Formats: sequence, structure tokens, C-alpha cells
Amino acid sequence: MTYKVLHIGTGGFGERWCDTFLPPNVADGTIEVVGLVDIDATALETGRKHLGLKSEQCFTSAAQAFQMVDAEFCTIVIPPALHEGIVDLALARGMHILSEKPIADTMEASVRIAEKVRMAGLNMGVTMSHRFDQDKSTLRALVSADAIGRVNTVSCRFAGDFRVYDSWGRFRHEMMHPMLIEGAVHHLDIMADLAGAPCTSIYARTWKPEWADYKGDTDAIVSMDFANGAHGVYEGSSAQATGLNDWAFEYVRVEGETGTAILDHREIELFHRYPMRLRQASRQGKGQQVSLLPGKKWQNALLIEQFCQWLDGGPPMATSVWENLQSVALVFSAIESVRLGQPVKVQEFLQSYREGASIESR
Repeated sequence: MTYKVLHIGTGGFGERWCDTFLPPNVADGTIEVVGLVDIDATALETGRKHLGLKSEQCFTSAAQAFQMVDAEFCTIVIPPALHEGIVDLALARGMHILSEKPIADTMEASVRIAEKVRMAGLNMGVTMSHRFDQDKSTLRALVSADAIGRVNTVSCRFAGDFRVYDSWGRFRHEMMHPMLIEGAVHHLDIMADLAGAPCTSIYARTWKPEWADYKGDTDAIVSMDFANGAHGVYEGSSAQATGLNDWAFEYVRVEGETGTAILDHREIELFHRYPMRLRQASRQGKGQQVSLLPGKKWQNALLIEQFCQWLDGGPPMATSVWENLQSVALVFSAIESVRLGQPVKVQEFLQSYREGASIESR
């Protein structure tokens, strides 16, 4: 079945959806984009040209678009604080939802959205694009295939140069926790996926160097414990001098019982332990090079396809809104850890909000 889509947000990263993620799924008949929305008329026209839509299919008012456009689901690519309003419009029309991360800009709103979707009996997915990039998918396949044995630690470093105002989207420079909400939301999610178990405890410290043109904290160091005994360390910064590990070029290392897997700048190396040796030493660059998995679709293009397969009656996608609450909980429990100056028990933190949402919906 070809699903009709109303796409919300054509500026900033929304343009990437219009020129990169949506077109492959249009070309193979997975979807048909039947409407576009953006408050910026210039961005709206750019999106229209990318997708070849008619002017009458484009709207600067989301409310008007939802009244006028007949679609099976909508895609949401606007700032997190605006997600819930669009979700409400979609649910009122009986539309399924595929949204950019995070679910919302607060833990309360994220759980509230998930509860609304559940009560409406509709499907909602969240596009955790970086976890489903080609390089991270290859690393996940290695770890899942037991190439390095039981996971002991997962390390991740993101080091980007976005210190100048508006170099990372203006709204992020105005946020209180841009690194955690807009950056670590991807990286902590990837780490939990590689660890293979929910995070049980998180301890975070954040700060902003004086040269970073932000209102909020641009740098973070996060320590994580997982339910299966694995541990994680995250280092993230949007104010680095040289952009050593920018978006899509992160450093990720998974240490296991029998080996180590390293992802750096989209290249993967595998190191094995030789059982007969008393001690061994290795060096990055000297390991076994691993080819990336083949595939035509990655990141959000792949997730759009998986969402449509879910609508076709397949199993829920790995990033359904209910599963993705774990990812959101990582971010907001990290923010709570910063506030308290101590570790936070992630599952208890999430459960407290779930119970609150259940009470409100009765």
C-alpha cells in the first residue's frame, strides 16, 4: 500500500527530509506526499520544489493543512516544544504520526504524548536517525552477532564545532540544555542499543565554555549503568575548536569479553583477544577492517519504510513512541542528574512520569 503523508516542517533539517529522506520512499511507492506545512513561506517553497508538489498542497498554517489534506499519517520535523500541538491535530484527524526526536521538549510532555497516542489507538514512531545510519547499524550487527562476546563498556564521543551563534540552528543556541536534548538524545540512545539493555543509572555533568555562543550548556560527560551489568561513558560537545568527531563521524567503542569494536569516522575495526597470550596490546588502525552493511536506505529514509511496514500490519518499529520513552528518559534523567549533582535511577524516573500520566487520563 502507498501511504499518503502530510509533512510538517520544511526549513532547517526539514529540508533534508524533503530532498533526501522522503524522495526514495516516494520513488518506490512506499509513500505519496500530499501536503507540506511551514510557517516560513520561503522554506515551504523550497520543500515544494524538492517534492514536486502543487502550490495548493502547501500551507503556512498547520491547522488549515490538517483540515484540508487527506492523509494516513503526518511527519513532524519542527522544534520539540511544538511537537505536542501537531500531535493533537493529527490525532483529531485519526492520523498516525512519525516524528523527529525527541518526542517533546519535556519528560511530562513526552509521556503525555505517548499516552494520548495509546488512547487513540494509533501508531507513532520517532526517527532516531543516527542509530539507523549505515555505520552504526554495522556496528550493532557485529555486537549483536557476538563478535566481541559479552559487552563490558560502551564509549561514545561527539566533538563538533558549533560554537558560533546559529551554526547549529538558532533555537538550539537559546536552549538551556542543547547538548543533552539535541545531541545526546541520539548518542545515549545508540549506547543503550549497543549495551543491549535498559539504562538503570545515569550521572551527568554539563557546562558551557566562555567561547560558546549559547544560553545553555554545550558540553557534557555522562556515566551510565545498564541492566545487564554493562557500563557506558559519553563525552559530548558542540563547542569544540576543530570538529574532531562531528555529526555522522562520531567515535564509538564497544569493549567485550573477547574483543573490541571501534567505529571512528564511519570506519569500523575489530580486535580479537588471543586466548593463549598472557597479555596483549593493540593499536587503532591495526585491527581487522569491517565493511559497512549494504543497503539502499539508511537513517530516516529507512525509518519511514519501517513505519509503513508497521502500518501494513508488521511488528512495531524499534523506535515506536512507547519504546522511545526509554531514549527520552535518558536525556531528561541526565538533566535531572545535572540539577541534583548525583546519579538518577532511570527506570524509577520514567515510571514516576508514567504513573502521573495514567492518573491524569483516568
